[in-house]
Amino acid sequence: MRASLDKLVSWTGLLVAALLLAAGGLLSWAYVFIGDQVDEQLSMQGITMPEGDALASLPEADAAALEPYAGSLLDTGPEAKAFANHYILVHMNASSDGRTYEEVSGEYISLSDEEKASDEGQALGALRQSLFMGNTLRGLLLYGYAFATIGTIAGIAALVSFAGAIVLLVLVGLGFRHAKTLAATEGAAVAMT
Repeated sequence: MRASLDKLVSWTGLLVAALLLAAGGLLSWAYVFIGDQVDEQLSMQGITMPEGDALASLPEADAAALEPYAGSLLDTGPEAKAFANHYILVHMNASSDGRTYEEVSGEYISLSDEEKASDEGQALGALRQSLFMGNTLRGLLLYGYAFATIGTIAGIAALVSFAGAIVLLVLVGLGFRHAKTLAATEGAAVAMT
């Protein structure tokens, strides 16, 4: 009876191990696919990470965040995040005195047509357009970072799935061996009676 239970548990473990191997394979594919797509899409933009004087002009914390990537092609999620949050955003904040696109756009919209035609109105309109483009670029770069992070999580999950499958396969082997030993012991006990 106990040998049959061990076999049942071992077969169930074998099924779960097979599912973990399949999941690990799919997660590995997702990791590679996402990594390739992020690299390809970001590389196509041809953005070179700031270095030298471009870093020196930034606040110390922002320059420190960009320093590890200085001069390299922006082609990874972490680089995209650093460029979006420590380069583009810094310049947007400097040009708008810390005002958001929404605030600047609201100011521009509230101007009369005459005020929009003035030099100050034209400057505010240009700032509004610049902030809109900056926010759009930041958003796209941060999407790249988010997808790269999802890819990293898929890679970690794949490793965990493969490790879990290996542990289960070892336990399944031990379970079948134990069932065989029990079957032999039960058979010998029946023969003695």
